[in-house]
Amino acid sequence: MSTETLRDGEGETTSRGIVDRVRASPFLSQLLSNRLALTGIAIIVAMIVIAVYARLTLDLEVISRSQLGTNPNRAAPSLGYPFGTDGQARDLLPRVGYGAWYAMLFGTVTVGASTVLGVGLGIIAAYYGDITDNVIMRTMDVLLAFPSLLLALALVSIFPDELGLWRAVAALTLVYTPRFARVVRGAALTVLENEYIDATVALGATDPRVLVRHVLPNCLAPITVQSTLNFGLAIIDLAALSFLGFGASAGTPSWGLMLSNGVNQGLLTGVWWWSFFPGLFLALTVLGFNLLGDGMRDALDPRMREAVD
Repeated sequence: MSTETLRDGEGETTSRGIVDRVRASPFLSQLLSNRLALTGIAIIVAMIVIAVYARLTLDLEVISRSQLGTNPNRAAPSLGYPFGTDGQARDLLPRVGYGAWYAMLFGTVTVGASTVLGVGLGIIAAYYGDITDNVIMRTMDVLLAFPSLLLALALVSIFPDELGLWRAVAALTLVYTPRFARVVRGAALTVLENEYIDATVALGATDPRVLVRHVLPNCLAPITVQSTLNFGLAIIDLAALSFLGFGASAGTPSWGLMLSNGVNQGLLTGVWWWSFFPGLFLALTVLGFNLLGDGMRDALDPRMREAVD
């Protein structure tokens, strides 16, 4: 274990391990003492492992095409097929596992892109104010006035069907950007009231340096929490768009598309496993990110920390 050597008041040296340094961090100690947050972390890590394993070991072309004549059709869950098979005789176990890769990949791109856009717009609006602030934030208010899923459906129809899930990513990126912009603008306005910002400007620092080196680092706490909570929302919205036919193309092992096939063709005929297993994985993944996001919010909120202490 790597250690950090410290010298106490009497000149003696003591070794401080990684565990001790973690415990000394108020944020990490608070987060790791939250059982619900630890549960969320465990779920997320498990889903990441499943996603990476599926991506590295499974052939997407094989699990996407029909397996009629090779596997039993509409087979119930059994030892040979733990999740059963669908109407094309495709084994649902590898398809659900590969769906985790799609969820993590496209969820990460969606949250990452909307975070970059929202943070940039929010900081610029707070720093320059006046007309810039009004133009940016009124535009964000217009986007926030629409229900998120309805706005995503309107935006996704603009992009060609050939893009598949990428058009859903583009639509949701535009839908989530205003949320980050409002959160970051509020945090940035608080940071800009501090005297060290005025001192930095007086010393001749350029606007980009002030924003990147001084404002942005002090806004990371709300950005991190918002990103974590939006990750679960992005995954469920991507699944919802695929469920409605505006995301993944036919045959793609997407949880939303599998749920759609199960509801439309399976539930009425008693083939419950078509929708149960992808729905279970979707629910667990969203639950994991929500638990982690709540735990991070509590750990980063000084009022919550003082209440616990």
